[in-house]
Amino acid sequence: MARGMPSLAALLGLVAIAGYQNREKIGEFVKNITGPGGSAEGIADSVKKAIGNSPTATSITGGLGELVDHFTKNGQGATAESWVGKGPNAAITDAQMEKTLGADLIDRLVKQTGLSREELLSRLSKTLPEAVDKLTPDGRLPA
Repeated sequence: MARGMPSLAALLGLVAIAGYQNREKIGEFVKNITGPGGSAEGIADSVKKAIGNSPTATSITGGLGELVDHFTKNGQGATAESWVGKGPNAAITDAQMEKTLGADLIDRLVKQTGLSREELLSRLSKTLPEAVDKLTPDGRLPA
């Protein structure tokens, strides 16, 4: 299953490594590119301008939709929707994150990132809600 979700894996890997280490900078970057009244489409366009129209850019922006779909299919749809929406972000435990993402994807991310399973899950549980929230300031997924 994990091999069939390259966009989701790319997004999660980015959040686990770069997102955690640079979460303040990423938040400021997102705030600067959206400005007052900025849009999710604007963020996606800015990300693509920053890293080009490479498969990585498409993977990251496409991964948001995959993420919400995956969480919905695995019983955490309301949680993921809260991250996208304009209200408060619902928390997710490390155990819920692991169950939702599945052992195969977690194993793949552990191997790719070099993080321990516990550290990876802890980082994802803490930073994924904020990352999704900042990438969807209009309360909807980028087109």
